[in-house]
Amino acid sequence: MKRISTIIIAAALALGMAQCKKTETPTNTTEPEGKWVHITLNVGASKHDVITEEGFTQGMVNYTSGDQIYVGSDNKYIGTLVHNGTTFEGDIYEPVEGQPLHFYFIGGLDPVMEGQLTPGTTTAFDVNISDQSEKLPVLSYARSTQNYTDVYDTYSCMLRNKCALVKFDLTNATADAIQVAGLLNTATLSFADPGNNGNNAIVAGSGTGDITLYNPSAEESTERWAILLPSSDLANATYNEANLSFEGNAPQVKVNGLINQGITIENTPAAPAVPVGGLTGEFTVNADGLKVHFSQGNLQYIGSAGNGDANNTGAYWKFADNQWDYLGNNGQLSNSKTVDRDLFGWGTSGYNHGAIEYQPWTTYSDNIRYYAYGSSSYNLYDQTGQADWGYNAIANGGNTENSGWRTLTTDEWVYLFNTRTAADVLKGHGKVNGVNGMILLPGDWTLPEGLTFTAGNSDYANVYTIEQWAQMEANGAVFLPAAGYRASEINYPGTRGCYWSSSHKDNTYAHYLSFLSEKHFPLNQNPRYYGTAVRLVRNAE
Repeated sequence: MKRISTIIIAAALALGMAQCKKTETPTNTTEPEGKWVHITLNVGASKHDVITEEGFTQGMVNYTSGDQIYVGSDNKYIGTLVHNGTTFEGDIYEPVEGQPLHFYFIGGLDPVMEGQLTPGTTTAFDVNISDQSEKLPVLSYARSTQNYTDVYDTYSCMLRNKCALVKFDLTNATADAIQVAGLLNTATLSFADPGNNGNNAIVAGSGTGDITLYNPSAEESTERWAILLPSSDLANATYNEANLSFEGNAPQVKVNGLINQGITIENTPAAPAVPVGGLTGEFTVNADGLKVHFSQGNLQYIGSAGNGDANNTGAYWKFADNQWDYLGNNGQLSNSKTVDRDLFGWGTSGYNHGAIEYQPWTTYSDNIRYYAYGSSSYNLYDQTGQADWGYNAIANGGNTENSGWRTLTTDEWVYLFNTRTAADVLKGHGKVNGVNGMILLPGDWTLPEGLTFTAGNSDYANVYTIEQWAQMEANGAVFLPAAGYRASEINYPGTRGCYWSSSHKDNTYAHYLSFLSEKHFPLNQNPRYYGTAVRLVRNAE
């Protein structure tokens, strides 16, 4: 059961893995002749319903038997999947080789053109959301992350809402008032032009009319809910509480929120809160569902900005400007305070937390000098937490000490790479702007139009220009550059990635993530004095 965020078109309903296989032509003689494929979509819950009780103001969505998902391919409707109590399944007609599948969920509504949907011919149909007295009609769209192939294969997608969940407070209205007049109440589902990220998949119609509101309680209540369609603005419309209607300019719902015009509306930000210096993608890192945002780049200590005194006053911490940036300079082999560096001994946060070597510029090759808080048994997150680099004020990460940035634990790296849902298809080796590294994709991943991604150990085969990566990053992708590591020299820059965890292993070693061109090891260990890259995260709000 996944959340549907209030007033957020990018909110997500989880569709599990979808597996397609060949089947015989259906016996329904009204369907056209041709190649048919049977498709099953496994979903994370069994009932479609939007929960509006106290504490669920963002809404939650499940499914029920009879709910329908309409499938498109190559600009045409190709079949309908029906929920059977456990999964969605049905027959699709002539899916086009090498093209993605497009999924449309309309919350149990029947299309106005029911009976006129013809596989391979229909390019669009309309739905009407006027009557919401029994159920809130969620309208959602998804594009498969992989193109269709004529073999047994697995497809994944994430449904994204094209509607807004709104609460009306009818305290000042008449007790039996359950309608709001003058709202957009029809939508068109387009197979012909879903557009980039589905922006044209489900669009509001131009006409306005009544919306019958949904009562979440069996008893009389002054609280009502509705699904509304996004358009432009409510700012210039006047709301009449006496008859629950809008006057003046046509009332329209703003995509990133609603304007309060005399009604109480449950509203959330237009997008998940992203910390300053963070990336948009949310990554689940444990079985309890904790999600994090990665920083915009590897952590850097700008020692050249200091004056070389005991604390190198004036030096500062920052995130690399781009995800693919790393320094890799041989100056990091020295103990010079004024060298810029991004390869650090374990626990060298700059705070005197009890280790002998705690300054970021230290390179002494003696593991006992790097004990967090002075003991071999402590992790970076123990005691005061100051052994973790994220405790610092980071110039382009909010510039506030102890603001929430931190290093992933060993268990979190392992969960992210190996355990989370669809972990195998949400990571792969790649090259961005000519730099080798590891690509991680968030759980609600949607591949940008026109780009490709091959999961797994692909010898850095996923290659992206700066412009292409900007699209990937906008959809939440994370890139860890192969920055190498520091021992007696800078080893394997450009071919191997090494990233500290905040967890120790024993008296000598601490855990870290490592990857080569065709391998990755989220549970590895390095001597504590080795200089290794650091990529910080911050818990999602």
